[in-house]
Amino acid sequence: MLSRLEVTKERYQEIEKELLEESVTKDMNKFRALSKEQSNLEPIVHNYDIYLKLKDELEEAILMSQDDDEEIASLAKEEHHRLEQEINRILDELKILLLPKDPNDEKNIIVEIRGAVGGDEANIFAGDLFRMYIKYAERQGWKVKLLDESPSSAGGFSFVAFSIKGDNVYSRLKFESGGHRVQRVPKTEAGGRIHTSVATVLTMPEVDAIEVDLKMDDISVDTYRSQGAGGQNVNKTESAVRMTHIPTGIVVSCQTEKSQIQNREICLQMLRAKIYQKLLEEQNEKVGSERKLKVGTGERSEKIRTYNYPQKRVTDHRVGFTSHNLEGIMEGDLDEVIDALIHYDQEQKMLGQE
Repeated sequence: MLSRLEVTKERYQEIEKELLEESVTKDMNKFRALSKEQSNLEPIVHNYDIYLKLKDELEEAILMSQDDDEEIASLAKEEHHRLEQEINRILDELKILLLPKDPNDEKNIIVEIRGAVGGDEANIFAGDLFRMYIKYAERQGWKVKLLDESPSSAGGFSFVAFSIKGDNVYSRLKFESGGHRVQRVPKTEAGGRIHTSVATVLTMPEVDAIEVDLKMDDISVDTYRSQGAGGQNVNKTESAVRMTHIPTGIVVSCQTEKSQIQNREICLQMLRAKIYQKLLEEQNEKVGSERKLKVGTGERSEKIRTYNYPQKRVTDHRVGFTSHNLEGIMEGDLDEVIDALIHYDQEQKMLGQE
């Protein structure tokens, strides 16, 4: 690990020199790429410098602990113990910083939520999850844009798609994909019995045209009038767009914009994300992906998380994490759940490296 840290520091110093060169400052693409690389390496180099400083201090404390003056020796031994603890803490941080980065972590995302099992209650819960993610995005200072929706007459959505844009969105929400199970007394239940319903979530990194090259010859495009809840037409013109990617059979649609051109652009964006997601899943299957977090059929048995309202409890079954802050989580206070998933993922990666 120490040799990797030395190489990283050398590369960081090389970038510092390159960024001062006139040829680089005139080439904005190269300047941007080097600045981004420098930004990624900076926390590693910063912590490595702290580690080196602490090592020097530790060596000094070891020498002082052998002093003839008992008081000085005693203080030095205490300092020795403190420095060892601090060095171990810094090394743990460096292990995490040196883990391979997910190339999608800094990307914006597209999210799809569907009411799956449980009829109206599943659709209502899909709406609750949609609101939860909007609230979380607001806390992070991210921007949410509705892309497509199929509102349910009882409330919520049978399907809703939206994008979230901001800093490192995918890194925080990539583990949300899967079946979310709710246990509660539905508003539609007169007898007061607890029902179990499921809504599914799929989070996909947003990709550009360079990453996924779509050929229009492979896409079937249909236009239709935008519809609201209950199926009523809300637009006199055929501004809504549906696209089918013929080679994969992937279908997307958008009716949120008044302009057909804008809806077409959003559909292409969604199509690229879904094709890229499909490629990611195929790649993960080949290498034995460690993340079993992708959306399934929506059956109760494929749950990743349970929201139990009578007990005010949220449990993520993948990592055995439980919180009794159900109300706060549904209001977008998701950090403790997300942090538990990220820490587990980091631990698994470190075990894999060892």
